Amino acid sequence: MTEFQPVLSLRGIHKAFDGLVAIQNFSLDLFSSKIVALVGDNGAGKSTIIKVISGIYPPTSGEILLEGEMVNFSNASSSRSRGIEVVHQDLALVDEQPVYMNMFLGKELTKTPFGLLDKARMRQESQNLVDGLDVRIPSTNLAIRNLSGGQRQGIAIARAVHWASKLILLDEPTAALGVAETAKVEELVSSLRERKLAILLISHSLDQVFRLADQICVLRRGEQIGIRETCKTNKNEIISMITGVD
Repeated sequence: MTEFQPVLSLRGIHKAFDGLVAIQNFSLDLFSSKIVALVGDNGAGKSTIIKVISGIYPPTSGEILLEGEMVNFSNASSSRSRGIEVVHQDLALVDEQPVYMNMFLGKELTKTPFGLLDKARMRQESQNLVDGLDVRIPSTNLAIRNLSGGQRQGIAIARAVHWASKLILLDEPTAALGVAETAKVEELVSSLRERKLAILLISHSLDQVFRLADQICVLRRGEQIGIRETCKTNKNEIISMITGVD
């Protein structure tokens, strides 16, 4: 991949469910070390785009290119195997399991020759990761249920960073957090640029979008209204694009 080649390109994506159009003619390029925010009212099609990229929904028509190569993600596992990770609103964490087991959920490390879980290695790798991302938790041995909302979000993002090699999709990463925890998670999201990952962020908070995003892509009722460079637009223009009211 060259410096100027998109990590992921969507070309003319159309998605319909039993004749009901959810997304029409959607195109977007996502680049390494850049954050693109996807904004729009409820029902605009944001989550559908996330699910198309992550292999949950096949597009009705259109093309997906990963580093210039045409891809067809048949399911979420095929998307993940190509370096794409999603942090869903529900975080997909197991409350009763410790942090280190959640970090390796479904991809547990084992010892040879008997296939026993290598808990020591998973603990150490998890600790190295949370330390490197400055996710402040007392121990990776703690069960997820004992962590705050911000700490849980930090673990979910850290897990995505651990497995993603190309792209992370963030669906409302601070929706249920207070002011201080939101600021901490935003700092973590911003730091992902340094890891050369492409980031697609869904957020209802335009303040957050303008703090984090390099570009803003607006959806309205399944239609792509436009893409703006964050530094060359303002909230009034974005709100007008979202609502259709000048």
